[in-house]
Amino acid sequence: MLSPAQNLVEQINDWEFIELWVDPIVFPPRILMLVGGKNGKCCIYEPSANYKPLFLSSSYDEAHSWLVEDEYERVDGRLLASEIV
Repeated sequence: MLSPAQNLVEQINDWEFIELWVDPIVFPPRILMLVGGKNGKCCIYEPSANYKPLFLSSSYDEAHSWLVEDEYERVDGRLLASEIV
């Protein structure tokens, strides 16, 4: 069985963008990573927990709503796969 970090590495060719989201209420701030796939699906990972997947959605809007509902705020900017390959 692969670790969550290994599962993330397997997706290296299938991602389109990455966003960082932060919970500014707690200290130290909790940071989550939203990875959008080329197929339109999104997954939210927790980097501090060995990239454990927390939420899988069929659309960006669904993942966005999940984060906003828990009062996460998006860090400015988005890392695009097309800009770094």
